[in-house]
Amino acid sequence: MLTLLLLMLFSLILAMILNTASSILSFKSLEDQDKLSPFECGFDPLKNTRMPFSLRFFLITIIFLIFDVEITLILPLISNFSTSNLNLWIMISLPFLMILIIGIIHEWNQGMLNWN
Repeated sequence: MLTLLLLMLFSLILAMILNTASSILSFKSLEDQDKLSPFECGFDPLKNTRMPFSLRFFLITIIFLIFDVEITLILPLISNFSTSNLNLWIMISLPFLMILIIGIIHEWNQGMLNWN
């Protein structure tokens, strides 16, 4: 019990020393203000650094993530094909694949896959 208490005390003191040392070493002086300003080929930025976000890229990313996760769910189905019961395998994989196919057809009809 005493060794556990000493170990916890030592850990606490070591953490406090490291925290204090890191805050002292990372102190920013006034000379570092130029390093903190944005840099644009040697010129000061003339406009806001934030650019408008394209919703099209966001939607394509979401579609990619959905189908990427679906591929990770399909791969074990393929590897279990030879060891599982064929009727059970079809009952599990066919509705899953049909939902995916209906989803891709819906996205195609909505124009989500057309890049303008």
